[in-house]
Amino acid sequence: MKQTKSTNPERIQLIRFLKKQNHENKTPIWIDVAKYLGKSQPQRTSVNLSKINRYTQENDTIIVPGKILGTGKLDHPVTIAAFNTSEKAKEKIKAAKAKYVTIQELIEKNPKGTKVKIIR
Repeated sequence: MKQTKSTNPERIQLIRFLKKQNHENKTPIWIDVAKYLGKSQPQRTSVNLSKINRYTQENDTIIVPGKILGTGKLDHPVTIAAFNTSEKAKEKIKAAKAKYVTIQELIEKNPKGTKVKIIR
């Protein structure tokens, strides 16, 4: 069986960065995120805002190793890091006074991954 690999240079660079952060900080959360990001297209994570709303509480920090979609609503402020997000999701995140950051920005602010939840 042929193994598929990501050809997106941004995704490849992010996976390498996550693995490096895991090695430097001895933090398994980053290797888990890298593993999910490395999956083939049909297996990659897409998460609706309704799921984020359901599984988070106010001021939680979460990471989505894939794309955030705009279905549903977000009714409390959280910090969300993801590889990609739809424009509709960005609008709803902003309306909920939540914060969207890139995965790299989250790692720079919290290199140990303390109190970060993975939602997939």
